Order: sequence, then C-alpha cells, then structure tokens
Amino acid sequence: MTLPVVLVAVVLVAMSISGTAVALPSIGRDLDTSGSPLNWVVAGYNLAFAAMTLIAGSTADRIGRRRVFVVSASVFSAGFLGTALSPVIVATDIFRIVSGVGGAGIMAAGGAILASTYEGAARNRAFALMGTMAGVGIAIGPTLSGLLIGATGWRGGFAIFAVIGLLVALGGTRACESRATGSERTDWAGSALFVAALTLLMFALLEAPALGWAHPVIPVTGIAGLAVLVVFGVVQRRSAAPVLAPALIANRGFLGWSLATLTTSIGFLGVLVFLPTYLQAAAGMSPAAAGVTMLLLTAPVLVMPMAAVALVNKGVPARPLITIALLLVTAGNLWLVTLNAEDAVMVVAAPLVLIGIGMGASFGITDGQAMALVDPDAVGMAAGFLNALRGAAEALVIAAYSASLVGLLSAKLDDATRAAEIGAGRLTDGAEAVELDAFTWSWQLTQLGVGLLCLVLSIIMTVLIYGRAAASRRTT
Repeated sequence: MTLPVVLVAVVLVAMSISGTAVALPSIGRDLDTSGSPLNWVVAGYNLAFAAMTLIAGSTADRIGRRRVFVVSASVFSAGFLGTALSPVIVATDIFRIVSGVGGAGIMAAGGAILASTYEGAARNRAFALMGTMAGVGIAIGPTLSGLLIGATGWRGGFAIFAVIGLLVALGGTRACESRATGSERTDWAGSALFVAALTLLMFALLEAPALGWAHPVIPVTGIAGLAVLVVFGVVQRRSAAPVLAPALIANRGFLGWSLATLTTSIGFLGVLVFLPTYLQAAAGMSPAAAGVTMLLLTAPVLVMPMAAVALVNKGVPARPLITIALLLVTAGNLWLVTLNAEDAVMVVAAPLVLIGIGMGASFGITDGQAMALVDPDAVGMAAGFLNALRGAAEALVIAAYSASLVGLLSAKLDDATRAAEIGAGRLTDGAEAVELDAFTWSWQLTQLGVGLLCLVLSIIMTVLIYGRAAASRRTT
C-alpha cells in the first residue's frame, strides 16, 4: 500500500494547491468578503505549506516518517473540514493555514517514505510516479474543483477533500516505519526562525500589490525577513539537530538539483496562473476554451516524468537530460515575449509545449537524483527542503508575477485602479485597444524577466551538478 497511498496523497495536495482559486468567487459571495481577506484563502495555504515543509521533513527523520505522514494527513483533513464549516472569512483563512501545514507534512514525509523504501531504478520510478501524480493534480485541480463546486457547492467540495484526506491517513498506517538513527532532539529555535523568516518575506510580496511597494510596512517586513533568515543560518550552524543541516546545503550536487526544481517551478507557475486571464481578455476566449488551450502546457506534465525516468534507467545520463529540460523551460518563457493580442493562441502554442515538456521531465528525475546524493538519515530533511522550495516558489512567483503585471500597467497607464482591473481581465468599454496594448506590453516585460531569471538559475544549476561530477572523478 505504500506507493498507492503516497501517490493519492500527492494528487490530493496538488489539487488543493491548483484548484482552490476556482472556489474564491463562491466563498466571497457566501461570506460577503473580497480583497486581501479572500486572497488569503489561497495565500495562507501556500504560506503554511512552504514554511512547514522543511520542518515536517526534519521531524519525520527524528520521530518516524510514517507517523508524520499519518498525522499530517489527519491535520490536512481537519483543515478542509473546518474550512467547509467556517461561518466567517477569518475562520476560513485559519483553517486553510491548518490544511497547508498538513499538506506540507504529507509531501515531505511521503517523499521520505519513498526514499527509504525504494532503491536504485525502483526509487527513480517511484519518484517519477510522484512527479506524474503532482502533474495530474495540478492539471485537473481547477477542472475537478469546478465540477465539485457546481455539484455540491464550495462547502461540499472542501468536505469531499476532507474525507479523502482521512482515507489517506488510514492507508498510511500500512506503510513501513523508518527514522534516522541520530538525535531525537528538536531544533525549536531553528523551526521558529525559519517560519518567521518565510512568513515575513512572503507577507511583503503578497501584500505589496494591495498596499503599494512604497508603503512602510512592505520594506520593513521584507528587511526583517531577510535579517531573520540570516539569524536562522547562524543558528543552524550551531545546532546539534538542525532543521536544515549546513552539510545538506554544502552538498553541491544536491543544491544543483534543488535549483533545477526551483527553476522549473518559476518558469511554469506564472504562465499557468496568469495566461488564461490574458487569453480571455485579448483573444475573447471563454474560460473553458482558455482551459483547453492550457492543456498545451499541462498535458506534457502527465507523460514526461515516466518518459524521462525510463531514459535514465536505460543508462541515459541524468545531467544532460535536466540541462535540456531547463533549456526548454527557459526558451519557452523567452519565446512568450512575442505574445500579442492578434494571434495569441498561435503564438503561445509552441512555447507552452516546450515549458510543459521541460517541467514534466524535471518532475521525473530531479527528486530521485537529489535523494540519491543524501545520507539515508537525512532523506526527510532533503524531501522537506525540495518541497519547501516548490511551495515557496508557488506563493512567491504568483505574488511577484501579479505585482509585476499590475506595476507595469500602472506605470504605463498612470492609474493603479484601472491597472488592477486590466490585470484581472476586465477591460474598459471604448478603450480596449489602448488597454490591450498596455496589457501585452506588461506581459512581454514580465515574461522577459522570468525567462532571464530561469536562464541565470539554469547556468548556476549546470555549474553545480557538473562541478560535483568533475570533483568526484578527480577523487576516484
């Protein structure tokens, strides 16, 4: 039952990340809320997920990976049930944070269970399936969530997720228990500092579009977050049982593969979340048509993980494969700089396929290759670190992408309110041409920034993983 249970859990968590946004209009109407309180239904989950994944992974190494998986699935289920029953938006936001904590533990402990249960080619296939299921969840999350909400209402949709989470917890009891052989101590100071640092940094990015980048709270919060992050690094060097062992970050190969997963997340998520709005505004597409178009991006993620790991298991080196995957993601994002309103679908088709292929291939091989470089006693910490990067990327990329689009639109039109409406896909009657030009311009510049960032990270990743290989050859 180990692999099926973990895979179902991965699909569930991925769907809860990509599908919740569909419920926001219904939640807003039912609870009579909008703006930042409503946005925190998604942001709170992402924040908790990113902040707690690393801690959950380290905890799993110490007290037991199966135990953390089962408890996390129960917490995840309880959060969804609380959300379904919440009478006010504050309660909804709190229970979404609870669900994010549970989702973090599921992903970190689930990856650690697979790493400790399987070896060699079997481990590669297990992580490729994990990547495939994450892709399935991301791809079908919005569609299936929409169907659930249409059939049962948003509360019923959340309740169904709660029931499935409980079944995952029960199934998790059948997995084999494993834990590290080292200390049982918990680094409470490191855990608190990591959560505080990530919370402050993500709050600054998430609230900046609403408050304005010049608002005093934003720079103060951002600087405080960076300062706490530095203190966290110092504490980890002195801790007897660190949340994030310095030796793990000093592992050039592991760090390189971690940067690979960060790069693909950056190159994938902004397009996934924001392109449908542009297609509806610029090309006049219906939501359903825009969703079908996005299959060009998501469909390759369903098949490429297993294809990539099959090549690795047949002897194809993983390093060239991940280099090609990142080049595809980078090229696809830079190609989207040519986006225009007249031929939007034709222009985006090939870039979306390139990004989807690169993302899918990365899903198939990064985790398995990274875990192979980690000491067996630290696989929970390593899985937590990888998923913390993904979770942070999901929240930060969405926030930064939105801030870039709206900020550039505000500069172009000199009207922040109008810019926010255009960014949400609402054009002004009689001024569509001017606003579409501005929207396209902001999209092109934002995509240029994303593409260049992916290029820089890809170069760093290549240096790290090839540098480690060269060092290993010199040693032997």
